[in-house]
Amino acid sequence: MKADDMTQHLTDKDVRDIAEYTRIGLSDDEVGPMTRDLNSIIDSLAPILEYDLDGVEPTFHPIGGLANIMREDAEGVSFAQRVALENAPKQQDGSFLIPSILGDGGDR
Repeated sequence: MKADDMTQHLTDKDVRDIAEYTRIGLSDDEVGPMTRDLNSIIDSLAPILEYDLDGVEPTFHPIGGLANIMREDAEGVSFAQRVALENAPKQQDGSFLIPSILGDGGDR
């Protein structure tokens, strides 16, 4: 499909507004190509309109009525702290000592 054959679903202003809302930095030179790309993507979804969907209930999950099944919190037999820490590469004051992923590094 040529660019001339595309329907104008989104304008440059729409794309600028979407970019601002999603905090994506688009330069003025990028807005035009992005508008064309997004309109092309929307056009590629046109075959979906050919399906007869009358009477089909909308769903948000392909499997339908899933629900979380939670069990009651109940105390039970557990590891002793000493046993839980036996294979820890590093420990300190009865806790696991792990590498920091924030700040200046080091163990925490």
